[in-house]
Amino acid sequence: MLSGRRRLALAALLVASLAAGPFPATADTPAPYPLPYTIEHAGTLSPRAAAAPGTNLLVVGVDRRSGMAPEEIQRLHVGGQECDCTDVMMLVHLAQDGRRMSVVSIPRDSYVQFASHGHPQHAGKVNGAYQHGGPDLAVRTVEQATGLRVDHYLETDFARFTEAVDGLGGAQVCTDRPLEDFNSGLSLAPGTQVLDGPQALRYARARKLSPPGDLGRVRRQQRLLLGMVTRLSEAGTFRNPVALAGAAHALLPRLRTDAGTGLATLFSLGWTLRELSPGQMEFATVPMSAFDHRVPQWGSTLVWDAARAERLFTAMREDRPVAAEVTLQAVPVEKAPSTVPVRVDDPDVAEALRRSGFDVTKAEPPAVRTDGPTVITYDPYWERYASTLAAALPGARLRPVAGHGRVFQVAVGSADRGVTEVRYDRSMVEGAPMTGEQLRCR
Repeated sequence: MLSGRRRLALAALLVASLAAGPFPATADTPAPYPLPYTIEHAGTLSPRAAAAPGTNLLVVGVDRRSGMAPEEIQRLHVGGQECDCTDVMMLVHLAQDGRRMSVVSIPRDSYVQFASHGHPQHAGKVNGAYQHGGPDLAVRTVEQATGLRVDHYLETDFARFTEAVDGLGGAQVCTDRPLEDFNSGLSLAPGTQVLDGPQALRYARARKLSPPGDLGRVRRQQRLLLGMVTRLSEAGTFRNPVALAGAAHALLPRLRTDAGTGLATLFSLGWTLRELSPGQMEFATVPMSAFDHRVPQWGSTLVWDAARAERLFTAMREDRPVAAEVTLQAVPVEKAPSTVPVRVDDPDVAEALRRSGFDVTKAEPPAVRTDGPTVITYDPYWERYASTLAAALPGARLRPVAGHGRVFQVAVGSADRGVTEVRYDRSMVEGAPMTGEQLRCR
């Protein structure tokens, strides 16, 4: 195995040789990004955070159409008014021992306090920090909100993202049902497939899918990142110094970075990934306590679950796995139990469901219990609520009946397995921590 000194020397040699040769630019290559900027941690980090182990990258995608031809905007389905704000934001932590990568998505509508930027102190959606003060304010706001030091900044936009995906050989994704989103132009059939750049952009931007909104979208972005890393890993790119240097050389022009991030940095980061299996990668989303917090001038925002978010970021600062810090003891469910009206024919089960918050009405118990599992009868119109009740009744069989009405009927069977405690938590339903092994295509 190469030592750190030999690895960096090799990286420098390969990068220098590539830089001396012709770069495979095309007529469609966007104009260069502005010059890199210097990351300044002034006033955003504690001494302990500044010296924390591991390496942290802030990866952002910016909603920007400037310089794009009308036909390109139409082809990529990115019409509308640009906000010049961050549409995607991920914190990537590489453990100091090189044996773990943690990816934490920060939803764009997260309501946070902005770092100091020459205006009276104020809060807003985290994606607006870039609009107010560019990469500098975006980085310092994330540092202030998370307590994590940002070592490297990687930014791309719509056009450059599609080029980057194409240049890296595409991204593998999979779905068990058709995915159709008119706004983003996404149209995917069930199965596993490799997306090119424009397809990957549509997949990353789609919001009109189930589950709707930011958290489902964030999960797809995580799958996309994993799909690109998996493709490069399976192709042997991370283990081949020449191929890795070529990939870094092709990727860098599609990124805006800080002054401390260049070709040698990308090579070194990629070389670290050669030792990681999907099971050593973890993906999570900042847990939320409110999904529709209304704020004047900002509209509907997301509010972090302060306690769990702090545990999550503390684990990252201390170079530990993050999953255990945000996972609930109770089973997370998609709908609040209080919104699920239930009629139950067993008084003990009825009382246990009531303790979990379900809207319970008792029914007369039958003279003889039916053999087999508990049966939940419901109108298929209320399908999304059925999973919440089923989570509380392990082993129960779902029986959809058209026209059954709003109330769920529970007939407790002889094989009843009791009631499991559930808790309404969209963060864990749509954004529960997963390893790359759990998230990847099989």
